[in-house]
Amino acid sequence: MSTTATTRRPVVFAGFLILAGIIGVYASWELTMAKFQTLTDPGSSLGCDFSVLVQCGRNLESWQGSVFGFPNPILGLCGFVAPIAVGVGILAGARFARWFWILFNLGVVGALAFVCWLIYQSIFNLFTLCPWCMVVWSVTIPLFWAVTLYNLSRGHIPVTPGARRFFTAALGWVPLITIASYLVVAAIAQVRLDVISSLF
Repeated sequence: MSTTATTRRPVVFAGFLILAGIIGVYASWELTMAKFQTLTDPGSSLGCDFSVLVQCGRNLESWQGSVFGFPNPILGLCGFVAPIAVGVGILAGARFARWFWILFNLGVVGALAFVCWLIYQSIFNLFTLCPWCMVVWSVTIPLFWAVTLYNLSRGHIPVTPGARRFFTAALGWVPLITIASYLVVAAIAQVRLDVISSLF
């Protein structure tokens, strides 16, 4: 790979980080406001409560909605600032050290693991699909794939030259990989909750 290709700023990647972070912060903000509403007016109907199946209320009021002793959306409000900051830094010409990329990747892996746990809890224990939660899921999944494949393709995570070429090629398939991930979640939700029948 040429020096120019190696040092060129990944503008598309940076733009994606910023966009994903903004969407994540917005969804987390909406969930936080909904949580405040349940605390100040317990009997009120939330704007994200559309049916018994599609709602935020049950998720927010459950113990799964406050795993660490405070509402989960607060994690999103704080955590999604990171990709925004990294994306802006890249556009500004910042060059981050390998340890930074590894820590950033670990944070994204942690976010995906938490989201997978929340997806399981929502589908198998709460029997609901929380709209704003699903927005958070929808940005965390591609964020994981994009950051991980980017780090593998750039050598921030050490791999063999052959593996690095593979991950470089795979980076361009992030949209398709993301769609496949969405389909897996949708299939699980359909089998467990029979979502399609509830829409009619």
